[in-house]
Amino acid sequence: MCGIVGYIGSKEAYPILIKALKRLEYRGYDSAGIALINDSNELNIYKTKGKVADLEHAVEGKNVAGRIGIAHTRWATHGEPNQINAHPHFSESGNLALIHNGIIENYATIKKNLQQEGYTFKSSTDTEVLVQLIEYIQLSHDLDLLSAVQLALHQVIGAYAIAILDKRHPDTIIAARQSSPLAIGVCDDGSFVLASDASPIVEHTNRIVYLGDGEIALLKKGSPLQIVTQDNVEVTPKISTTTLNIGQLEKGGFPHFMLKEIFEQADCIRDCMRGRINVEGNTVSLSAVIDHKERLLNARRFVIVACGTSWHAALIGKHLIEHFFHLPVEVEYASEFRYRNPVIDDKDVVIAISQSGETADTLAAVKEAKKKGAFVYGICNSIGSSIARATDTGSYIHVGPEIGVASTKAFTGQVTVLTLLALALAKEKNCISPEEFTETIRELNEIPDKMKRVVELNDTIAQFSKTFTYAHNFIYLGRGYNFPVALEGALKLKEISYIHAEGYPAAEMKHGPIALIDAEMPVVVVATHNAQYEKIISNIQEIKARHGKVVALVDEGDVEIKKIADFCIELPHTLPCLEPLITTIPLQLLAYHVAVSKGKDVDQPRNLAKSVTVE
Repeated sequence: MCGIVGYIGSKEAYPILIKALKRLEYRGYDSAGIALINDSNELNIYKTKGKVADLEHAVEGKNVAGRIGIAHTRWATHGEPNQINAHPHFSESGNLALIHNGIIENYATIKKNLQQEGYTFKSSTDTEVLVQLIEYIQLSHDLDLLSAVQLALHQVIGAYAIAILDKRHPDTIIAARQSSPLAIGVCDDGSFVLASDASPIVEHTNRIVYLGDGEIALLKKGSPLQIVTQDNVEVTPKISTTTLNIGQLEKGGFPHFMLKEIFEQADCIRDCMRGRINVEGNTVSLSAVIDHKERLLNARRFVIVACGTSWHAALIGKHLIEHFFHLPVEVEYASEFRYRNPVIDDKDVVIAISQSGETADTLAAVKEAKKKGAFVYGICNSIGSSIARATDTGSYIHVGPEIGVASTKAFTGQVTVLTLLALALAKEKNCISPEEFTETIRELNEIPDKMKRVVELNDTIAQFSKTFTYAHNFIYLGRGYNFPVALEGALKLKEISYIHAEGYPAAEMKHGPIALIDAEMPVVVVATHNAQYEKIISNIQEIKARHGKVVALVDEGDVEIKKIADFCIELPHTLPCLEPLITTIPLQLLAYHVAVSKGKDVDQPRNLAKSVTVE
């Protein structure tokens, strides 16, 4: 949610900042703005509702000179999306400009106090309250900007990543974070690029510092990076080297990032398994299991916390861990976990799943679990992210940057890591037969090749997807390992086509959803040939008896279901426990092509953000 960028150096800041904002468009936003200080020490702020392209249009013919600046894409929380509420926000004197990602929870109280001091407010945002507070402290206590920021941040409650300019000091950007991501690129020419994540930074440098909670950075032209805490304790910057590259951030000939990322899954899953699975040696190795074997093997239970697509991966993880490792697993919405006083103690292992590693609710759940003494295992994609740093151990999914807002390759990456975790633990505990272990890892090794066969169905799925642009509702059905796949397929359709869709266990259809079935109701059924095959056939016959339109996912060579379904997608056969890695891909393609046929923006669907960094 929201995108923060900043630049200070010897080059013109405007083109760098605009390009950086475009790199962050995938995070989701509804307005954009920029603040620049030119060589005459003038602070120029331009902002508009809409896209970065609208901002570019709005500044045509305006003064955009300057070698220092900050810019922002806003996802509305406090106040509707409009030009007034867009960032940057400036102080009453016009000296300070600030951008902010997060939520200041006690902004109303601070705003009331400032109004009593004579301050007026133009916007409905919590961000304007923060910049006015900083100026009030600065003026009333005759402090420099850093000291004023430190005192102000002691007063606020909430999450934030901020960057602030003072036109009286045109050689400095001050940035700070608390529970919201912020990265600083350290360039060879002495310049700095700051951003919400590494994607806008990598074309300038691969040397990145990730600010920690409660840390404040001083980016000063011609000086080394300085980091202090809110209590003015100096922190030595820890520079990481990122492997992210520009090629990963481009569409590579695909019309959308989402389609590119669907097609990338086979290679991504092979990367995810590389060095972890050895078919010849008959082993699965995860460093977290090796390093913390006793703690994991002796757990009383596992509790998985996640949100959205990651929650669906967690449901599959529950099946996998209980099947292979024979340990009870509970799956919780991270957004509910800490608000109901969960019964967690030091005998439990909590697994936190988040693509970005910055999901606010999941990070809060991690902190709650650790407070109660649980051992916390993180599964995320972003190296150095908040969840990766906050957990006791964990595994990266290594699928590369995911730009499309609707998660695709991150989901299959998460399922793959959960599969590896379940197998590694089962092998260590000797609760899986040698035959089943060998068969499973051999088949897992074949999954990337089978994924490539699935994406070859893209044109076929694109063709029949046009049939369903009329639909207002969809039902998705699956059983066993494929019930969470049905949930995920329905979510994908909702996210990018705005068609209402619901996923159910197929056996639950008769307990309510069957009342919705008619000739206008498409039903997607995951009907692969496993132990529930005969029952799935019965479910499909019940749908057809009520004139429902059936799209069935079946094994290659299926005969029975092809006789009764309206559309069939034939998939390579695999083990039931690995089916989600295969069956989820055609549902991603179905959602994508329905949305494209309806003319929707699949990479940046309305109201959604890639990384939900506020509650």
